[in-house]
Amino acid sequence: MIYKRKIEDELLKWKNEVNGEKALLIEGEHRIGKSTAALKLAKEHYKSYILIDFGEARESVKQLFYNLLDNLDTFFMILSAEYGVTLYERDSLIIFDEVQLFPKAREAIKYLVQDGRYDYIETGSLIAIKENTQNILIPSEERSICMFPMDFEEFAWAMGEDNLINYIKNCFDKNEPLYESLHKKANLLFKEYILVGGMPKVVDSFILERKQFNRCDLEKRDILKTYRNDILKLNASYKNKVLSIYDQIPGFLSAHEKRVKISSINPNDKAINYEETFFWLSDSMICNECFLCNDPNVGLSLNENRTFIKCYMGDTGLLVSHTFDENVKNDINIYISILNDKLSINKGMFFENVVAQMLEANGNKLYFYTQYNEEKHRNDIEIDFILSNGNKINNKIIPIEVKSTKKYKTESLERFINKYNDRIDKAYIIHPKNLSIKDNGIICIPAYMTFCL
Repeated sequence: MIYKRKIEDELLKWKNEVNGEKALLIEGEHRIGKSTAALKLAKEHYKSYILIDFGEARESVKQLFYNLLDNLDTFFMILSAEYGVTLYERDSLIIFDEVQLFPKAREAIKYLVQDGRYDYIETGSLIAIKENTQNILIPSEERSICMFPMDFEEFAWAMGEDNLINYIKNCFDKNEPLYESLHKKANLLFKEYILVGGMPKVVDSFILERKQFNRCDLEKRDILKTYRNDILKLNASYKNKVLSIYDQIPGFLSAHEKRVKISSINPNDKAINYEETFFWLSDSMICNECFLCNDPNVGLSLNENRTFIKCYMGDTGLLVSHTFDENVKNDINIYISILNDKLSINKGMFFENVVAQMLEANGNKLYFYTQYNEEKHRNDIEIDFILSNGNKINNKIIPIEVKSTKKYKTESLERFINKYNDRIDKAYIIHPKNLSIKDNGIICIPAYMTFCL
């Protein structure tokens, strides 16, 4: 099935604003719907299109990029004949699918865009694209855009819950709680989202199998196998470190602080030796990085400390399957137990991961904050996420604490607010309960509202 995706608006904006002066590169991990989004744009907004899948393209097509870039009239005539498609000047789209498999096509973008006859979209696995550009000239006539797994809003659209999403957004804007029956419905839908995740093929299986988890879990394990194969094919000295971090992500997230502890991998190693490792995992979009911010203020990146890092999975549904390894194949009831809050695991790891996933998809770079108390010999302030309000005139920070249970304490967030009060715009607690506002102004929102931030 083809699902409504937010990136569609950005693709149409590119078409209307750029007017053929730049190609568009859709970057993202495997199986998140890049080709589908490009095809939907082609079918709905162009008179004709050609999709060249470089995983299957004939050698005769590839040879065009070597032999005929200096004769584009002939290039397009043969390309049109190869695919049996008539091309219309300024009303046809040519899609280079899986462009990482044929870097020469990406290099050709420079000449094709300058020619100006048609529009071009490239799609491919982000990390593979960057690993296959050593011997080509990266075109300046190219704009890139990142595509993420489906967020909760997109998942709800796929489940036919457009009205519920509109109601949630309306309540968020008005700082009003949902009617209790609809709050329970939204919470259940959100739990399903945590378990299924946002990979379109997985969502498709969940819907077609009428909300059974067996098929979608197999789909997720196929994707996890693809990730692992990507790592094993990595031609770099840090390959084993990438594999080690990837394998231990569930373990790191199940710990209280959820930070990556290098000492658990190699007691004699230092975090600085893992910079390339985390860069690869983040750049591949397998993971979302969250760095410690020593001095939370405007320009959070200026005060980031890269020796302290949290490493979230890019898709929470994949994290669920990654956490239980092969066990779910034998006992799918684990899914039902999580759905009904009956499994004694640290569900906070999934709760915090899904919040990180939605914040990242909204364009936020992730930071956290801790303050160590020498007298108590422990952290007395722990803030899960810090965002910027994005206001250019009055730029302030937004601290967020994530609570996976209905009973919790707020002392840590209150200490943070007292310490940095003049820097703070709003403060949020994300929890399983309905929306409420505390006497001190802290806004408590249900986790399913995170996409509204």
